[in-house]
Amino acid sequence: MKHNQKLTNDRRLAKSESALLDGEERLRAILETAVEGIITIDEHGTVESFNPASEKIFGYQASEVIGKNVNLLMPTPHRERHDGYIGNYQRTGHAKIIGIGRETVARKKDGTLFPIDLSVSEVKLSDRKIFTGFIRDITERKRLEKENLEISEREQRRIGQDLHDGLCQHLAGIEMLSQVLAQKLESQSKDAADRATGIAAAVREAISQTRLLARGLSPVTLESEGLMSALAELASNAEKMFHVRCRFDCPQVVKYHDQAAATHLFRIAQEAVSNAIKHGKAKSIFIRLNEDETGVCVRVSDDGTGFPDDFSGGSGMGLRIMQARIGMVGGSLRVEQNSSGGVSVTSHAPKESSGSNGQPK
Repeated sequence: MKHNQKLTNDRRLAKSESALLDGEERLRAILETAVEGIITIDEHGTVESFNPASEKIFGYQASEVIGKNVNLLMPTPHRERHDGYIGNYQRTGHAKIIGIGRETVARKKDGTLFPIDLSVSEVKLSDRKIFTGFIRDITERKRLEKENLEISEREQRRIGQDLHDGLCQHLAGIEMLSQVLAQKLESQSKDAADRATGIAAAVREAISQTRLLARGLSPVTLESEGLMSALAELASNAEKMFHVRCRFDCPQVVKYHDQAAATHLFRIAQEAVSNAIKHGKAKSIFIRLNEDETGVCVRVSDDGTGFPDDFSGGSGMGLRIMQARIGMVGGSLRVEQNSSGGVSVTSHAPKESSGSNGQPK
């Protein structure tokens, strides 16, 4: 009886060991064949595994990374702050990235910076925790996004120029004809002359509105006078077109020479103002531009209705376009609800923006 029991136990043990080995083999096969980079680290940030896709993405061999701190794969300032991020999570349990996918920038072995999509999950083992990062190189996606935005920018400029040079000229001609007609009718019918004069005034107002639209689509002030003047004109035009209070503040002179980054910052501010008026029903909007040693910051605040109850923080084509724009220049975007109501959109671009491949210009 005891002999039979021992045989049964031995078989169960052998079966369990076989299942365990099979599971390990399956896991190893998944890691080795996965298209995404998969990296595991311990609670101190030390790399424990680095799959072949990660080797391809970062240019490191696994042996060069395993046993090292994962901040090896990060650019400044995240490289220096990473241990603090982990320590803060260990103390507070508040995760800013774990369980949440986000776009960020990583660093290859040769020093090249490139955009990635990063998701991090936490695994609790019997005696410790490990963290698994899933990484996708999104350089090509960012390149396509940049091309799409550039095409959109060119088309907007073309439409703006057509409105200004074409439609406005036609309207100006109609205004002159209306004025001539009013003069001719003056001796025949005062009422008819007044109507013709009214038509001329209405056409003049249409010309003014069309020019404002044209300047919004093709902000020549941005190219000729810089970001500071363009934002001031944006505030002025918003007041004229939408009859809201819109103020621009710039505590110091900001001369931002990166034309591409300045254009993206302007368009983000323009989108934020538009959203505040159309969706937030704002009565008052405040645009602020300032510069420090790290770069240039544009903040648009409003007193509107704020976020809808089902706002997820990442929905809406307008928000996605803003995120894509700031990503093009290696900057950051923060959208938050104001304590007193309304929304603030803060965009920050470094003094030297990054190109589509993440490398400094």
